[in-house]
Amino acid sequence: MTVESTAARKPRRSSKRTSAAKTPQSSEPQLVQLLTPEGERVEHPDYRIDLSADELRALYRDMVLTRRFDAEATALQRQGELGLWASLLGQEAAQIGSGRALRDDDYVFPTYREHGVAWCRGVDPTNLLGMFRGVNHGGWDPNSNNFHLYTIVIGSQTLHATGYAMGVAKDGADSAVIAYFGDGASSQGDVAESFTFAAVYNAPVVFFCQNNQWAISEPTERQTRVPLYQRAQGYGFPGVRVDGNDVLACLAVTKDALERARRGEGPSLVEAFTYRMGAHTTSDDPTKYRADEERAAWEAKDPILRLRTYLEKQEFADAAFFAALDEESESLGKRVREAVRAMPDPAPLAMFEHAYVDGSPLVDEERAQFVAYQASFAEEGN
Repeated sequence: MTVESTAARKPRRSSKRTSAAKTPQSSEPQLVQLLTPEGERVEHPDYRIDLSADELRALYRDMVLTRRFDAEATALQRQGELGLWASLLGQEAAQIGSGRALRDDDYVFPTYREHGVAWCRGVDPTNLLGMFRGVNHGGWDPNSNNFHLYTIVIGSQTLHATGYAMGVAKDGADSAVIAYFGDGASSQGDVAESFTFAAVYNAPVVFFCQNNQWAISEPTERQTRVPLYQRAQGYGFPGVRVDGNDVLACLAVTKDALERARRGEGPSLVEAFTYRMGAHTTSDDPTKYRADEERAAWEAKDPILRLRTYLEKQEFADAAFFAALDEESESLGKRVREAVRAMPDPAPLAMFEHAYVDGSPLVDEERAQFVAYQASFAEEGN
């Protein structure tokens, strides 16, 4: 599904681009919001979007299926089928909204949690699991979907995205690049360096920060003294904070930022204010550092529930639609479960492949040592 309609916006002074205007219905912190937690549509002076009932249902379907896939992956890890999993629970609107704002020729640089964006780019969900099962280094060709491999090193993908965007500009293309990172990664030097290069070279890149409130066990207030989106001002490009649990606002704001990049107006920073409802990864226990009341407050802002409420109020979706989606969701879970269990174990020597395009004497030496090490077990058995 591709959302065809555009986000229309009223003319505005440049000063508004570095602030997150507040709607009458919203509360602190100030952010761009088009759909309230109660499922009510609201207007925003700078961002507007008009979607058909079909497009709204498609966004809802994206979020539901992404959450179902994520839940299945978490269960598979608990069953010992995956070594680790980083859940996106609660962040579906930020990822689906921004992901559906992209054009096919735009390029995405994700972290390791952008399962919803991968869904929007057409990456088979089962391909996301190979790395977490330990059978491959990624599982998909980045250039097939303009979706780079997952990046485990915190913040480094923002540099990759900036360099790629600089190349796009030199090539004279009108496509854009988007880099995803979290609030914790915003404290990394790599992110600061990418901001500097992007600003100086006017790179067509959108920095999309999913502020899910917790950098593992560190809250946002220990990462910054000002709202994250305001950091953009110091680098000379606009920043905006959007309700990260509002898929419509995320779509409108990201589309606006991407169009700005394509027009040659340089980088932007989008801070999607959302919440990580699950653990940082399946090796984490969030009950050790955050209160149940905090999660409960954010559950009331659930991105899927608010869009469903809106669909039902407007009579854009009926019981048959939701029932069919439930069946599709269960089918997806079954397909993912079967695909993971059928993944073959890689040959031990495969770990040395594809480390360098043209090979490396050091890798060759390490491979030979590993072969000798394996052979030693056979000798001991004789």
